[in-house]
Amino acid sequence: MGYGKRIDTLCSLLTESKTFADVGCDHGYCSEYMLKNGLCEKAILSDISKGSLQKAETLLWEYVASGRAVAVLGDGFYGVPSDTEQVLIAGMGGSEMVSILSDKTYGFMPLRFVLQPMHDAEKLRRYLLENGGYIERDFTFQDGKFYDVICGGREDKTHTTPAYSEAEYEFGRENLQTMPKAFVARTEKQLKNAIGYLAFPDLQAESRAELETRKKKLEGVLNGAIK
Repeated sequence: MGYGKRIDTLCSLLTESKTFADVGCDHGYCSEYMLKNGLCEKAILSDISKGSLQKAETLLWEYVASGRAVAVLGDGFYGVPSDTEQVLIAGMGGSEMVSILSDKTYGFMPLRFVLQPMHDAEKLRRYLLENGGYIERDFTFQDGKFYDVICGGREDKTHTTPAYSEAEYEFGRENLQTMPKAFVARTEKQLKNAIGYLAFPDLQAESRAELETRKKKLEGVLNGAIK
């Protein structure tokens, strides 16, 4: 695809859909991928930043001119119909994504979603599974930084997710089951950091206890004791 590993990974998870919304679209590359490859009939380009939206409009001006792409300046799902078949939200925090999905005016659980939270993935997983969503893919990948990506959609009779364990909420089910290289590398880095902090002689007792618990949990993930 040629957009760079992070964007290429997100694009590889997108599926054919009649309507597609790229919320927080920034440059618009994922919408370009969908439109150029005939994977959607219509794309909604959404961003709270006028400058970012203009970048996407410039990139996709032919599709905007033909009506196959519509630009919406606004926050969250403002201007995004609740029957939109597939929604991508990437590059913002998991808490912010929860706020978008749960907004009393514009929020909804998409029929299908690809979500790439920069942090607070655990909070996002809990919201999805406690509010009518299912999770299909849930893994970590690396492109300089480490990224989590969660794919799924609105729960129905054929799409459900067996209950997550506390460890799966924290680390991601697919990560614990398949131990992808990026997830292992991130966990090893987190463990190294915890050990480093524990070496501080003036660490308060409460902080030390929390770090010891964290260290044991990370070691359990790496040695397979926690799944």
